[in-house]
Amino acid sequence: MAHQDAPTLASIATLNNLSESDFSSQLSLLFEPAPPLTQALIAQRPFESYLSLLDKASSIIESLPEDEKIFVINAHPRIGEAKKNLSALSYKEQGYAIQTAEDPEVMERLRILNEAYEKKYGFKFVVFVNGRPKKEIIPVFEERLNNGTRDGELHTGLSDMILIARDRLKKLSSQ
Repeated sequence: MAHQDAPTLASIATLNNLSESDFSSQLSLLFEPAPPLTQALIAQRPFESYLSLLDKASSIIESLPEDEKIFVINAHPRIGEAKKNLSALSYKEQGYAIQTAEDPEVMERLRILNEAYEKKYGFKFVVFVNGRPKKEIIPVFEERLNNGTRDGELHTGLSDMILIARDRLKKLSSQ
């Protein structure tokens, strides 16, 4: 299973010279695969550093039309997604690598919240989980579902996506 593999990030010099396909594969270590973002970043090469790439990604995301922003946010897995549908990094971030058993009530609550959120806003809920247990995400999820606005949630989800990428970079750089 891919979840056991330890992904590695190419140097920025190598990244700048990779084919579009290999660049996309490397980028998927920081962001879940999202062609609108990937294609825009390919066009912006070369980058001085991964931090400058992430800064550029943030500004690109802000400038995307709404339908492409939604495409980018929907590339992320749902909180509580079936383990088999997660990338290796999402698998760890959602706590599957350290938690032995999932509480069925928590998983069912997350399923219901995901469904309600997507129905209300039209895109997936994205939050910087940062290894927190799923049960700790439920109050955050409920707050955003009950008190958020569509524009605010889109902005928050995309901002958290950049936080996730920054955290992944830090973790991949320290290996």
